[in-house]
Amino acid sequence: MMCTYRSGTEKYLDMEEIIMDYQALYQQKLTTPEQAVKAVKPGDWVDYGWCTNHPVALDKALAARKDELTDVKVRGGVTMWMPEIAKADDAGDHFTWNSWHCSGVDRKIIGKGMGFFAPMRYSELPRFYRENISVDVAMIQVTPMDSHGNFSYALAASHLADMLEKAKVIILEVNHNLPWVYGLTGSEINIADVDYVVEGDNPAVAQLGGGGEPTDVDRAVAKLIVEQIPNGACLQLGIGGMPNTVGSMIAQSDLKDLGVHTEMYVDGFVDMALAGKLTGRNKALDKGRQVYAFAAGTQKLYDYINRNPAVMAAPVDYTNDVRVLAQLDNFISINNAIDMDLFGQVNAESAGVKHISGTGGQLDFAMGAYLSKGGKSFICMSSTVTGKDGTVKSRIVPTLTPGSIATDPRSCVQYIVTEHGMINLKGLSTWERAEAIISIADPQFREQLIQDAEKMGIWRKSSK
Repeated sequence: MMCTYRSGTEKYLDMEEIIMDYQALYQQKLTTPEQAVKAVKPGDWVDYGWCTNHPVALDKALAARKDELTDVKVRGGVTMWMPEIAKADDAGDHFTWNSWHCSGVDRKIIGKGMGFFAPMRYSELPRFYRENISVDVAMIQVTPMDSHGNFSYALAASHLADMLEKAKVIILEVNHNLPWVYGLTGSEINIADVDYVVEGDNPAVAQLGGGGEPTDVDRAVAKLIVEQIPNGACLQLGIGGMPNTVGSMIAQSDLKDLGVHTEMYVDGFVDMALAGKLTGRNKALDKGRQVYAFAAGTQKLYDYINRNPAVMAAPVDYTNDVRVLAQLDNFISINNAIDMDLFGQVNAESAGVKHISGTGGQLDFAMGAYLSKGGKSFICMSSTVTGKDGTVKSRIVPTLTPGSIATDPRSCVQYIVTEHGMINLKGLSTWERAEAIISIADPQFREQLIQDAEKMGIWRKSSK
């Protein structure tokens, strides 16, 4: 019979009694959403967690208390659906939304005048909670409890362990539809460490599509990148059409024995795994495991990662740490950009002062890939973008638009890829950079970019 020792007593307990203890604790802490959210007081900082872990029943119950509350500050990130607390016309009089990384929903909340962005390098977020941030109440969705009294954070290990460690009150909302994901320390919480448990309506897990069918531009960019990936490489993919197209091309390629160590796990990795491309046998760390901080995609992804020992959730200060990435040979990082300038600065998070997304892990992965033996960092984008009025604009600009954020400073950028080619900026002077960058711009804008470079003193007359 399996036995365990209860600290502070002389009594050994059989496993059946331990399980009964967990169930008893669960029942003691089980309550209604309406009762649980009474823990929130005016002026509190409330944390909703991350992406698919945002609460549903608890959010609805908190919104119902709107008129009782003022100055409640709520944190979230990569928001997949509109929170109930943000729906009322006067919601901003009661709640302030703070997003660590903006999705389209976050942008709508900000546009409503009740939301703000919190700048960060995603790898630092757990430390923010340990050292800089207070949390009065944390409420997140989790899986049902297992026989050991643990709940899985499911799709987002991210920073949740440190966030919950800092919280004065912890409320869990159980959702039977969330997949259980195996992971490092920091991917589960025990019933003993929880204040309240609620059982909601088990909503379907929010899904994130792959951005539709790839365009000819997506395919052209992806083809240039895939040609640079060796067998046995370790991959990181960002979100968006181009990285997803790279994933699809890899799944259909002759590449083999690839590994995964990424911030966000997306459907492209599932396609590669099902095609037999992912063995991870060449990884110096976590051999054979696909490692990530959080995941979002279609039901195909959620079904694949559920209790799958081939995948491993981990806190983001592990997945995104440049010191970890540097230990993974042939680390390949592939991310998107909004635009870039002739000095090599990359903006991946705003359109002028209008915030779009966030720094996330892009800078960490750009640096980490370059530090990896044989590693390569790719920033990819279409050379042009068409506005709502039909105007075609170059994504390569003389200088970043005032207010735009330099996500990747010029000193950290390696490969830039558009449908017109691939360049490596490492080791180039300002005039060499300008020449290389203009060479992958859309041809219709190159003459004007040359004139702009001349005015800024970064063009040699012999370059043309």
